[in-house]
Amino acid sequence: MVSQKLKLTVLACALGITAAGGALAQANVVKIDGSSTVYPITEAVAEEFQKSEKNAIKVTVGISGTGGGFKKFCRGEIDISDASRPILKKEMEACTAAGIKYFELPVAFDALTVVINPKNSFIKQMTVAELKKLWEPTAQGKVMRWNQVNPAWPDQPVKLFGAGADSGTFDYFTEAIVGKSKSSRGDYTASEDDNVLVQGVTQDVNAIGYFGFAYYAENTGKLRSVPVVNPRGQAVAPSMENVINGSYEPLSRPIFIYVNEKSYLRPEVQKFVAYYMKHGAKMSREVKYVPLPEKAYTGNLDHLKKGKLGTVFGGVAEVGITIDELLTREAKL
Repeated sequence: MVSQKLKLTVLACALGITAAGGALAQANVVKIDGSSTVYPITEAVAEEFQKSEKNAIKVTVGISGTGGGFKKFCRGEIDISDASRPILKKEMEACTAAGIKYFELPVAFDALTVVINPKNSFIKQMTVAELKKLWEPTAQGKVMRWNQVNPAWPDQPVKLFGAGADSGTFDYFTEAIVGKSKSSRGDYTASEDDNVLVQGVTQDVNAIGYFGFAYYAENTGKLRSVPVVNPRGQAVAPSMENVINGSYEPLSRPIFIYVNEKSYLRPEVQKFVAYYMKHGAKMSREVKYVPLPEKAYTGNLDHLKKGKLGTVFGGVAEVGITIDELLTREAKL
């Protein structure tokens, strides 16, 4: 037999009422979704923030890819969208149609990382041309063996792992390597969850994949990163130092959170975003991304305070922007 106390508790939950204060339960929830690349930073910030608030504010962080996150964001289903590329024109139009305005806040830089199985003995570096030959749409069903990419490499089957079509990493990688966003062969194992890609590459000696640096840094014992030849002819490995000095091209990129203007009117969202900007550099470093200079985070807070809405990218996911260029552009918003 159900006790009266339990009945009252169930009723309270159904009505969205907390036993302690009678407040609506949903009122203290910050909803976030989007990029798997940005997820490690946002999740780390969310964990520490909830502790600091003694769990009075709940923060949920999902992974549906940058594109998936923007779909939810522009439908008004979430407060904040994690994004590993800037918002695109079609997403801007969807938000405008729904009456949703937003703040664009860069939070760190990522070294998009090409990885291989550590037992691979023949790849020492790769050029953009080699990566393009492997990943461009015309390679589908045709470039199936390593010696087709480079005659010096063995006659062994290639096993490909990469970001799903809803991923900002997919958009950026295809733009940087193939020359056109979303232009890719389709016969590869795709996922918006980078952990799936990590597992795939670790289990096949002939595998190659790509994802954000944080997932490589977590798995250096299971994976090997591939130095990529930059426009100056240097083979450069992904690292914080090489992102900062600008030598890791063209796979360095800014990553963002986008905050719904109406959501930001709520105290719990304001508190969370302020906490993110205060601790973003530390958390970025902890999860192996490149933190922005302090003035970037204070600049973000200034944009929020002054109500500076929109994007500085004009709906295009640009390739090759440096930290300094990003800061100069954001300052002009």
